[in-house]
Amino acid sequence: MIKPVVLIFIGRFLPGYKAGGPIRTIANLVARLADEFEFYIVTLDRDLGDVEPYTSVEPGAWQSVAGASVRYLAAEDVSMRLLSDIVQEIHPATIYLNGFHDPTFTQRILLARKLRMIRHSNLVLAPRGEFSGSALALKAFKKKIYRLMVSVFGLYGGLTWQASSQKERSDICRRFPAARQARIIVARNLAPPIEVIKTDRKRSGKGSACNDGLDVCFLARVVPMKNLDFALKVLATVDVPIRFTIYGPKEDLNYWEGCMLQANVLPKHVELQYAGSVLPENVRQTLAEHDVFFLPTRGENYGHVIFEALAAGLPILISDQTPWMDVEKAGVGWALSLDAIEPFARVLTQLAGWNSQQWNELHKRTTAYAAIIADDTETLESNRQLFAV
Repeated sequence: MIKPVVLIFIGRFLPGYKAGGPIRTIANLVARLADEFEFYIVTLDRDLGDVEPYTSVEPGAWQSVAGASVRYLAAEDVSMRLLSDIVQEIHPATIYLNGFHDPTFTQRILLARKLRMIRHSNLVLAPRGEFSGSALALKAFKKKIYRLMVSVFGLYGGLTWQASSQKERSDICRRFPAARQARIIVARNLAPPIEVIKTDRKRSGKGSACNDGLDVCFLARVVPMKNLDFALKVLATVDVPIRFTIYGPKEDLNYWEGCMLQANVLPKHVELQYAGSVLPENVRQTLAEHDVFFLPTRGENYGHVIFEALAAGLPILISDQTPWMDVEKAGVGWALSLDAIEPFARVLTQLAGWNSQQWNELHKRTTAYAAIIADDTETLESNRQLFAV
């Protein structure tokens, strides 16, 4: 059987990792649906913030990467003409765009379609959380003007939209009214295949006295959206021994410096260290070296690292600004409002008093919950429907 061809345009892809979730989203999508669809991916030739291109890929040529045919382009080479030629060459059943505001691919593809350089009716757009209040607050005026302009010119008309949750669907319709009459498919991002839900935990359970301290970690890009400064404010109020390890690229250096000023006034019983970035293939095992995953994010379209923490056997302490709202009901974590610091501190204090049996039971629940998420056939089917023609 000939498989339908899906042509994906995305700013960053493997072997990149600094752009975070969207890379994992597409990698997981390919891994889960490659038996049914033939995936081609066009992306940039270097990771987010890097000056030099990848040394492990051949620029401008199609090559096999993680189950897809991938073509890496230098940013200065990307043009409407080149993208139109690629569409004509591949002749896909579906064009899949990632990012509403993306100027490199999304805007050029849609403008080329408007100018009839691309004649293709089946385009799917995944905004990747760009319509959340927190995301739109960044460069708000510029984004508002752009939305008004493209609405007037109908640039985003005739699309199928992907929302990763009902909340994102509401955000899209509320903040971009032109999408209200469009086809919107709610398809949660896919987790990795279930067979990879395996982790050798290096923390086997803590004693009730917590003599060695509660081992808490934060793993995300260091940018205001991930809310590291809030985490530090929480830690400044706890009165139990805590080791807090920060992982992730320092994407916003000014923000990082502000966070370190906060870190300077942490109490002596809170030990902080920065451990740098973590390659995707090492994320789960790195998380497994800790007791608790703490990410008070201002907003997540999905939160792949949250899934990785659960798969590693960690309880998660997160904000209520993600799709993971049922974790407390499932007994695997807490999703709390950012309106107050004290509830976060209370959870950390509670966990510091747990005994080995409580920790071991929690580890079993978290990995079992991750397996259920990975094996969710409804999520798989909704993603499959994105490319149904």
